[in-house]
Amino acid sequence: MLYPQQNSARLCTAQGGLWDFCLSHDLSAHDIDPAAPLPGARRMAVPASYNDQGEDKALRDHYGWAFYQRMVTLPALCAGQRAVLRFGAVTHKAKVWLDGRLVAEHTGGFLPFEADVTGLLQPGVPARLTVACDNRVSHATLPVGNEPGEIAFFGSDNAGIPSVEHAKASAAPQNRPNFDFFNYAGIQRPVWLYTTPAAYIRDITLVPHNDGRVDYRIDTVGEGDVTLTVLDPDGAVAAQAAGTEGTLTVDAPRLWEPWPGTPNLYTVQVRFGADEYCQTFGFREICVDGVKVLLNGKPLYFKGFGKHEDSAFHGRGLDECLNVKDIGLLHWIGANAVRTSHYPYSEEFYDLCDREGILVIDETPAVGINGAAQDPYKTYPLAAHHRDVLADMIARDKNHPCVILWSLGNEPDLEHFPQSAYDYWRALYDLAHALDPQNRPVTLVCCQNDYTRDITTRSMDVVCLNRYYGWYNLSGDLDTACSAWREELDFWAQQGKPVMFTEYGADTVEGLHDTRAGMFSEEYQAEYFERLNAVCDDYPFFVGELLWNFADFATIQGPMRVGGNRKGIFTRDRRPKLAAHLLRRRWNAIPNFGYKG
Repeated sequence: MLYPQQNSARLCTAQGGLWDFCLSHDLSAHDIDPAAPLPGARRMAVPASYNDQGEDKALRDHYGWAFYQRMVTLPALCAGQRAVLRFGAVTHKAKVWLDGRLVAEHTGGFLPFEADVTGLLQPGVPARLTVACDNRVSHATLPVGNEPGEIAFFGSDNAGIPSVEHAKASAAPQNRPNFDFFNYAGIQRPVWLYTTPAAYIRDITLVPHNDGRVDYRIDTVGEGDVTLTVLDPDGAVAAQAAGTEGTLTVDAPRLWEPWPGTPNLYTVQVRFGADEYCQTFGFREICVDGVKVLLNGKPLYFKGFGKHEDSAFHGRGLDECLNVKDIGLLHWIGANAVRTSHYPYSEEFYDLCDREGILVIDETPAVGINGAAQDPYKTYPLAAHHRDVLADMIARDKNHPCVILWSLGNEPDLEHFPQSAYDYWRALYDLAHALDPQNRPVTLVCCQNDYTRDITTRSMDVVCLNRYYGWYNLSGDLDTACSAWREELDFWAQQGKPVMFTEYGADTVEGLHDTRAGMFSEEYQAEYFERLNAVCDDYPFFVGELLWNFADFATIQGPMRVGGNRKGIFTRDRRPKLAAHLLRRRWNAIPNFGYKG
């Protein structure tokens, strides 16, 4: 799916700003008529999560459907063109109406969807656009929520006490997320009304090779001839071709490499009859060779973070100012990579990473697939939806040079039902390789587990480990934590795969200092990373360190969290903690390539 673009053939108008908004108090949303003005409407900013835009608890902790509404007008000058409404993300289920007519439904809160409204929007005539979103999570959603009677992730429950059980049975319905980030919801990414000619370019697929070849496929609707012109990073014509598919060649291509290298971007201009579209791409090749990850034939070392789309007021809504700030901080600290934990990020973020040279591990929202008491792979109705989400993520992000690994999900149960887990995740692994035209490596991020029973993680192209030795395990005892970490790394040395941290860290309250480096102090966080990183440096197959987390972020309430998750190297408002300065010294001394030969 192409991102909306305005040019000589296409008009693109943003539908952000202040919308009318109300909550439904009926879990089936039968109390709201989408054809009528919303009852008791308040104003709500789009794009943004709705949860923190007011001070009432009902808004923050809403369970069920919420409704947005505004008038939308297709300009009169667009008569005869195809008209499309496009939503960057609506969490987690969406319905869209025009003047009371249902035009779109979508499941999944982190990927775009469209509604072709040609003929429904009359040029120059305002229409009532109504959008409903359902924020409920369950065993059937990604991310996964727990069912009534269960507790949320890091929740608290003394099971079996009569008063507790009776109270739970009569509790109001609420989300019980099985994941450690706040369940922000709403129209969280941009809404566009755009037009194309009646015959239009539907999709562009590019597979660049470092020798200058570019395999291409142009999907079109209608009749017309296709021509392509490639512009180099300076805007000069580098190649031309014709036809809907084939191979063109760029002489002496300038490669895309991560910062502080040069992320060279080329642009292909595609013309099809009256339509046109410009798509950026980069020449770079990524592969796994034994225990190394090779980028452009050179052994790569990952330095960076797990991250969240999370900020004050916006929640998980697109904040382009914050994205620019965060990229600047990544450069400042010497990082070269992020993981989109635990869902695909906004398209605008990937565009920035393309231009700024930040490597991206692109992850589906498959977090919370676990439950030691039952086999989630046989009891959770997730498989079909998971396949759809993976396919849509690859289709959306396939041309981004910054995307170098696909992550199938985060911290599923891999040890209690090892064969079921393997069958489930291996099918997704094969699907990712089959769908990706660039055939990037595929991984799955595993949690602290009995790695000797886990037969799935070792089958991935890159072994990605979330480990909290010295925090959740062997808390506060870094000597013993390092010993345990060495023992596990000795196990992974026998697997013949590249291994990397995708999470490790320690909650840290900014401004809390301790001469003895006690837990939660800034000194403990700094020593934690210093000690564990020193262990990693002794293992040549260990290819990267992605810390948890880039910045403090919001979570559900619970006895394990005080004002959210505090594992950030930066505070939520992006002030560095003590560990940030230690890591800056370390990472600026580690090259992107050849760190371990």
